[in-house]
Amino acid sequence: MSARTLYLMRHGAPVLTGRMLGRTDCEVTSDGIAACRTQAEGLAVAHIVASDLKRASRCGEAIAADLSGSLTIDSRWRELDFGTWDGLASGAIDAEALGRFWNDPDSNPPPDGERWSALIARVAEAIDDLPAKPILVVTHGGAMRAALHVLCGFPLPQLWAFDLPYASVLALRVWDGPSRKGQIMGLWP
Repeated sequence: MSARTLYLMRHGAPVLTGRMLGRTDCEVTSDGIAACRTQAEGLAVAHIVASDLKRASRCGEAIAADLSGSLTIDSRWRELDFGTWDGLASGAIDAEALGRFWNDPDSNPPPDGERWSALIARVAEAIDDLPAKPILVVTHGGAMRAALHVLCGFPLPQLWAFDLPYASVLALRVWDGPSRKGQIMGLWP
């Protein structure tokens, strides 16, 4: 079995903050792009992949230009779709419904939104399609947590314990093969 490094980076700070940003396609701030570029300095990656949402793809474009690397846009790395809650501040959402969602996002998805298991399935498929070389994926907090579940088997309560601020990078060592396995090498904001 061969091993490779997979870097997962959360996009830079979006222009809209304090909201449930799933499919909402807002821009990233210039400071957010700069923070991602700084985090990517020195990463030895063969390729860059980014979510198609602007807050991730703009960061991926800037990093690809800095590293003279190729960039692939892949919508499977999008954030969880929050349905009718998308774009709303958490205070504008029924507190009981939001609590049920955070406790069990698969059994209590947002109205007209995506189930947690659907996010895990599409991230698992995206991981399977990554080439067997060092890769940087610029994505979203939910997709990063889904990748940790897929590669490391973390259950939901442990996934919520990860603090993934904007522009944070998670480094994983991934062994490819019939039973995909990952090991966390580092997390830095």
